[in-house]
Amino acid sequence: MAVATRRQTFRLYPSKAQQKALLSARRLHCYLYNACVSHRQYEYKQNRRTVGYLEQQNLLPEFKKVWTEFAQLNSQSLQATVKRVDFAYQRFFRGLGRKPKYKSIRQYSGWTYPAQSGWTANTTGKHGTVTLNDLGITLKMRGKAKDWGVPTTLTIVYKPSKHQWFASFTVEVAIPEPKFGSQSDLRYESIVAYDLGTETAITLFDGDEFYEVSNPRFMQKSEAKVRQTAKLKRRKRCPKKGVKASRRWKKVNRRESQLKAKVARQRRDWQHKVTSEIARRYDLGVTEKLNTKAMTRSAKGKGKKRKAGLNKSILSVGFGTLNQMLTYKIERKGGLVLQLPTQIIKPSQRCPKCGTVHKDWADLSNRYHVCSCGFAITRDKGSVLVMYNVATNQQPGLGTSLVSLGCFSTTSETRHTGSMKQLGQRKRLKSCRQANGVSETPSAYAVG
Repeated sequence: MAVATRRQTFRLYPSKAQQKALLSARRLHCYLYNACVSHRQYEYKQNRRTVGYLEQQNLLPEFKKVWTEFAQLNSQSLQATVKRVDFAYQRFFRGLGRKPKYKSIRQYSGWTYPAQSGWTANTTGKHGTVTLNDLGITLKMRGKAKDWGVPTTLTIVYKPSKHQWFASFTVEVAIPEPKFGSQSDLRYESIVAYDLGTETAITLFDGDEFYEVSNPRFMQKSEAKVRQTAKLKRRKRCPKKGVKASRRWKKVNRRESQLKAKVARQRRDWQHKVTSEIARRYDLGVTEKLNTKAMTRSAKGKGKKRKAGLNKSILSVGFGTLNQMLTYKIERKGGLVLQLPTQIIKPSQRCPKCGTVHKDWADLSNRYHVCSCGFAITRDKGSVLVMYNVATNQQPGLGTSLVSLGCFSTTSETRHTGSMKQLGQRKRLKSCRQANGVSETPSAYAVG
């Protein structure tokens, strides 16, 4: 069996004394984060010198001698906080984020133990306790993990809006081998093609009939309350440079955060229920590869307001999260998810019967498609039918066979999640490739 890494989160229930120790550790990690940012900024402004992660990590022993309160904290957790600063700067250098700034204690979520030392998880995947050796406390936790194995890392997270603590573990679990080794192994009786949309959240076709999952629109239902709360907050004294926020502003801000958190919980719960039901019924999923970030990019000019409404609808459904959930849940039971290239297949513009591509069908306002061959179908159902036909090699049209497409499974690609252990593995793998004269290796599971 193969081994995969899963993240499992439990809620912590600390006592008053334990909560005081947790808040103190969180504040110290926040101070260290700001100190690392300040060090990098000072060296660049004064000496035009770039400071890297290894240099700041090597300064930690001297840092703890001067600031003795940091000596009680786990050394590897301090290194993980330094690494967090390095990741923020790497994102900035690649143009993926803004320049890192100082973080207030309100914006600092928690800290990470990047290895198995410094803490102990006393659980079998359902409730239990976790011991933090550097703080000398044992915390009660509640939660139930679907998959449990060997915990490798631990992240302590604090949510100020609800005053709640959480323990987030990365766990190595055994997963079954894929049931489909080649194109000839595909079992068409358990295949489903699905398309994500805004009018209808998910449209499915399993070869016999269509199924539609309606859009719950949690964000739109709570939008009036959020706007009213935001209007009240604007009338209070907000925090500025040299000005403290009023108690009324803090109270309204907490209420606004609670409303937004409730919408997020509702959406997450709905996504898990829907994807679990689909993954339970089917072994092979077929969808199109979506670039959610590009789809929700803000528009400029005349169609700005209309595009903003479309972006809100896409984010309300959660295209990216739904795709991720369906993929890992189907693959967790040994199934497979095919992501068809949208630019080649053009499922929303192609006729499922004759394979003709109609450019005028690309207009989102065109919700009912009628082809010159006489075939008529709604937009979402037509897209799903095209993807199903492609997966079963029944779709007419040039370049629509699986062999010519080279479809990929999304989670088969090794992704960088930000841990120092995985970073070291990537560097060693890269050096080995360069030593062997290999510039690139296949990074995804090809079907064909």
